[in-house]
Amino acid sequence: MENDNLGTNKILDVKMIQGIIPHRYPFLLVDRILEMGENRIVGLKNVSINEPFFQGHFPGHPVMPGVLIIEALAQTAGVYALSNSENKGKIAYFASIDHVKFRKPVVPGDQLTLEVDIGKSRLRIVQVHGTAKVNGDVVAEADMMFAIMGSGE
Repeated sequence: MENDNLGTNKILDVKMIQGIIPHRYPFLLVDRILEMGENRIVGLKNVSINEPFFQGHFPGHPVMPGVLIIEALAQTAGVYALSNSENKGKIAYFASIDHVKFRKPVVPGDQLTLEVDIGKSRLRIVQVHGTAKVNGDVVAEADMMFAIMGSGE
C-alpha cells in the first residue's frame, strides 16, 4: 500500500489524527504519530489516570485493559491505511486478530509506544503486526487484518 499523503518521519498531532480516522473521545487511543514510513508507523498513547476505563478496571489497582492496547495498535494502523487519498473517508474494520500476547500490565503514567509494521495489502485488505511498548519493553503484540470499506458498505 502506498501512502501518498505522508512522508517518512512525518509527525501528526491529535487534530491531524482526527482528520484521518473517525474515532473520538473517549475512544480515540492515539495521541500522536511519531513516525510514518513506507511500511511502518509509530504512534504514542499517554496513559492517564483520567481515562474513564480506570474507574472499573480495577478499583484501587488501575490497569489498562488489554483489548484497549490492541485497539490503540489498530487505530495506529488505521491512521496509516486511511491516510492514503484513495481511502479518505473510509473506515478500517477488524477482519481478524491473531497471535495476541500480553506481557506486562500498563498503568497510569505509562507512555505506550505503538509500533505497527505493514505487511501484505491487496484490494481492500491490510495485514499488520503491532507491538506496544512501555520504556522499550514489549507489553503486548498482535497480528491484525483490516478490511477498508466505505461507511455505507
